[in-house]
Amino acid sequence: MRKFLAILVCKLIRFVGSFVGRGSSLPGQIALKICPDILQRVQLPPEIIAVTGSNGKTSTSEMIAHVLTAAGKKVVFNREGSNQIEGVTTMLLCSSTLTGRCKSDAVVIESDERYAQYTFRYFQPTHYVITNLYRDQLTRNGHPQWVFKSIEPSIGPDCTLILNADDPLVALFARGRQNRVVWFGMDRQRFSTDHCTGIYNDGKYCPLCHAPMAYDYYHYNHIGAYHCTKCDFHRPETAYTVTDADLDTGFLTINGRDRIELAFKSIYNAYNILACYTVCALAGVDGADIARSISRYVLKNGRIVNWQYQTMHGTLLASKHENSVSYDQSLRYTVQQKEPHAVIIIVDAVSRKYFTSETSWLWDIDFDQLNVPHVKRVILSGMYRNDLAERFRFTGVQNWEVIPGIPDAAAAIRDSGSEALYVVTCFSDRDKLLNLPDVKKEG
Repeated sequence: MRKFLAILVCKLIRFVGSFVGRGSSLPGQIALKICPDILQRVQLPPEIIAVTGSNGKTSTSEMIAHVLTAAGKKVVFNREGSNQIEGVTTMLLCSSTLTGRCKSDAVVIESDERYAQYTFRYFQPTHYVITNLYRDQLTRNGHPQWVFKSIEPSIGPDCTLILNADDPLVALFARGRQNRVVWFGMDRQRFSTDHCTGIYNDGKYCPLCHAPMAYDYYHYNHIGAYHCTKCDFHRPETAYTVTDADLDTGFLTINGRDRIELAFKSIYNAYNILACYTVCALAGVDGADIARSISRYVLKNGRIVNWQYQTMHGTLLASKHENSVSYDQSLRYTVQQKEPHAVIIIVDAVSRKYFTSETSWLWDIDFDQLNVPHVKRVILSGMYRNDLAERFRFTGVQNWEVIPGIPDAAAAIRDSGSEALYVVTCFSDRDKLLNLPDVKKEG
């Protein structure tokens, strides 16, 4: 009776919430109060795919669902990005009958890395993707090794782990589970480097024995090919590999065979696509079909938004505040675009959860990437523009300025000429620009 009531109430609250644009987590929260073990009582489909990590969860989950749907499977996934246990509960119950049978062939679950241990206490994924582990939301997550310890209890004995071999901390999850691990990674590419390009290097020491680590090459920050100088810890051989990639032309090739055209030419996107390819191949989809489904795929999750402001066209890149690696990759993308352009950086709300006004993470971002001739102008805006300005005083970038209000920053670019524009900000600040009068989303 409690199971039936929990499902019914969840569906009703979700229905009402849909009219006001809310209701992704509250219905699940109420359902869990009615029946705390409801997730254990739901009959799930044979394929339960989970995705967690510091970055790429939402994008990877969306692409997996897209490919599996194109392959003819009925797929349920938390498209709204509500990824803690309450949001997952809402998704599963609203996709189930009143008797608790999930009406799909596969479930794709984006899971918050901190809270996966609570969601997967009641059921286990059949396939479990871990994308990467970075410094992220210091006030909530502390150090990546602390996040590692939060994820570890969520891994059951029977699930297949799908791990990023190029991230040494992620590779550590394979200890004692080698026969249940599938590795994905990237060979050395033209854009790889012999030295770490980030402000800090979280791969400097072995996560197993803490001796110095050596790298054959880096793709970005601490992601690359590594080996410990003391113990036998090293980058594993990969079953699914980006064997060739060109971020300027915009393509990647997996396992020397399947070429995928990139709608968004970033190394982040390349890794997300590779993770998606690996999962879908393990789920039985042919590699050529995966490549066909995902080539030039444009994400629907708002991470990259093309927009127009009267005659001006811009691209907004949603980077996570309190996550310097995310910012580094967005800045890297803007610098890759060789046409003359301007960049607006908006930090208007720091922590999306704790409201601490903690901005030390700004000092971990490599803003010096913007010190190139084709970046003609950099505008710092939002409540924390002075924190940004203080950080920029310690860079080599010369052509930056502060414009406090977000509408004023956009208007300044609109009125200044025809330069392309890139905006780097967080999900929490994104709509403060996109909802301005006369701003229209494209595509």
